[in-house]
Amino acid sequence: MKTAKNGRDGRTRIIEGALRRFSQDGVSATTLASLREESGVSVGSFYHHFASKEHVFGVLYSEIQNMYQRAFVDELCRHESARGGIEAIVAMHMAWCGEHPERARLLISERPPRREEPGGPEVAESRRAFFRQVSDWWRPHMKDGVLRPVHPTMCYVLWLGPATEMCRLWFSGAHQPTEDEIRALCEAAWLSLRLA
Repeated sequence: MKTAKNGRDGRTRIIEGALRRFSQDGVSATTLASLREESGVSVGSFYHHFASKEHVFGVLYSEIQNMYQRAFVDELCRHESARGGIEAIVAMHMAWCGEHPERARLLISERPPRREEPGGPEVAESRRAFFRQVSDWWRPHMKDGVLRPVHPTMCYVLWLGPATEMCRLWFSGAHQPTEDEIRALCEAAWLSLRLA
């Protein structure tokens, strides 16, 4: 139910407050009391929507992951060439992290919920569907001898590992990436994943 005070329902306020708290303090350092205080909801309202802090995190992580994966797949499907797709995803990753720093910080820094934890089954299923879509794009380029056959984990590390590390530096305030550096990250990903 929406409140007259701000027009947002309790669930939305809890999720928004959790995003702020988790991204600033980390999930483990965030208390249930600080979540309630940040979102401005009562104990009863909190437990009406969520069973625990871990439940909030699981729901939030799943929502963020889905948001990122949609942007990734949408961008990837715009590119027919292997190089175009590989480089565009690195640029998209950097842009997405810049536009959504709190969400990106959570996605990059926090361990995803395990299958038996709140949000875990949704995260696992979303990840499977995502990898299928990426594999569908990748496979023809691999068969054509343009992209290397690579395990999904190694693919992620080679494709987005350096860009993700650049984002960590960016979020910590240590370095603001330049356009030239982002272009260099795009090229490095292509060189790492092409079949030489």
